[in-house]
Amino acid sequence: MSARRRINSALIDLFNDNLNGIAYTSKIYGKATDKLKFWDEINQYPYMGVIAGTEFREYLPAGFKWGFLNIKIYIYVKNANATEQLEQFLEDIETLLDANNTLTYDTGKETVQMTILSIDTDEGLLHPTGVGEMQIQIRYDL
Repeated sequence: MSARRRINSALIDLFNDNLNGIAYTSKIYGKATDKLKFWDEINQYPYMGVIAGTEFREYLPAGFKWGFLNIKIYIYVKNANATEQLEQFLEDIETLLDANNTLTYDTGKETVQMTILSIDTDEGLLHPTGVGEMQIQIRYDL
């Protein structure tokens, strides 16, 4: 399995293990997945898709190089307070990422930095469904 798949899987495990309604307010019921679905394809809410995107390298002297992996996190909720629930999910994800900036993804390997690049929501347009997207960039040593 490639580093990109292992990092994505480790991130999904982090969400499934921690977004349980106890340590964080949001509860994903262990259903974060690496499958991309659109809001009209969702049958059970909340839904979280964690999708590995573009990847690039930074080459440095002495043969050292960084890997940068962009990941999009899609969150779908549906209820009378969808906007508030969606905002809570995004806040919990940000707090969780801040607390786990280094993420072990393989034996002896871990990420170095996680940066949130963007946060976006439907702003209530699809009420009572709420759709949010967070794009993060993960730096790791190759």
